[in-house]
Amino acid sequence: MGLAVYWTAFAEERLKDIFDYYDVTANRSVADGVVNELIEKSMLLEKNPRMGQRESLLSHRPQEFRYLVCNHHKIIYWIDKLHGCVYVAHVFDCRQNPTKMMEV
Repeated sequence: MGLAVYWTAFAEERLKDIFDYYDVTANRSVADGVVNELIEKSMLLEKNPRMGQRESLLSHRPQEFRYLVCNHHKIIYWIDKLHGCVYVAHVFDCRQNPTKMMEV
């Protein structure tokens, strides 16, 4: 049995921002596709939570943040070994200034 994957409120807000951006700049179908792809990619963590590499910009944090790349985005997450789950903490657009990632 795999680990449960949960999205934090912050990550869900970023996902909504991504949807809104593509809904305006492209169309609803593209926005749905981008968001669904991000969610599907995060579900891979259920069976293999260590598949992402460590995020060096967040190495000073108490959690060990890792990330998966999905197109132009990093799905930033950490593994809660005590509760047997994975928390998606942020979805970061890699085309932005990396220091914005520190918001997590």
